[in-house]
Amino acid sequence: MNKVAIIDIGTNNFLLLIAEKQENSDEIIILHKSKAFAFIGRGGMSEKKMMPDAIERALMHLKNFRQIIDSFDCKQVIAIATSAVRNASNRQEFIEKVRQVADIHIQVIDGDREASLIYYGVKSNLQIKEPSLIMDIGGGSVEFIICNSERIFWKQSFEIGVQRLYDSFHQTDPISAEKLLALNHYVAQTLSPLFEALKIYPIKTLIGSAGSFDTIVDIYCTRYQVMNTLKSKKEFEMPLAHYWIIHEEIIVKNYNERLQIEGMITDRAEMITVASSLITFVMKQLQIEKMRVSAASLKEGILWEWLQNS
Repeated sequence: MNKVAIIDIGTNNFLLLIAEKQENSDEIIILHKSKAFAFIGRGGMSEKKMMPDAIERALMHLKNFRQIIDSFDCKQVIAIATSAVRNASNRQEFIEKVRQVADIHIQVIDGDREASLIYYGVKSNLQIKEPSLIMDIGGGSVEFIICNSERIFWKQSFEIGVQRLYDSFHQTDPISAEKLLALNHYVAQTLSPLFEALKIYPIKTLIGSAGSFDTIVDIYCTRYQVMNTLKSKKEFEMPLAHYWIIHEEIIVKNYNERLQIEGMITDRAEMITVASSLITFVMKQLQIEKMRVSAASLKEGILWEWLQNS
């Protein structure tokens, strides 16, 4: 048996995937998937530090992951940490605590490698026939990849994840019109390298990966009783007319009202406003005509890379 456990230590979410490669073939069987909302960037993003309570939450979830991994008798573990950990001044202290408490050895990757792995994860699950823009929204960073199935044309990671945007712009709930304008202005300035690149590599299709896009799909499918194909077909095409309706509803509601939206995940309700606002700004700026949502992201890219090296 050739098993691997992959842990994506994100700023908001921790994701665990356990897979097994079949003997004498490249076939992969997914044995387990789970998610934990750890919010390790909460309270410390502006100080570039992981706060004590964030570290405790992380250790609790990673100890639980270790128990799951051991229950599958999986010896190989690949744990990747992204924005919150790579920018934390106390990251070495955190990495050592995780090693001691959960026997998990963390690799911290930079944004460029994160973007590459996201690309390989997305394209391992769906076809990218026409030039497209992959957008992966995390708590600490957002990765953009201009690509097709054959190659990456351009990629960059930006430190504008939803925890950062929430801390900077979401002081009132619902978010104020003034803060929404300020958020859009900030994003426009920050993403200027992306908009310049898209003059060279124009696209009309956005491929969204990671949880904020999943949540919007969940809301749409629950509301209109549509089958969510993210699990079966690994992707979902979100009707744009309905996306705009959902977005306008999200930004005018407060936290308790957002919780009442059918399909809303409790742990997404806090930051979904800034996530949806970021998506909307990019879509309007680029005049997007199609939104595809991918079930795969970073952890599937790590799995793809592991398979190539097996």
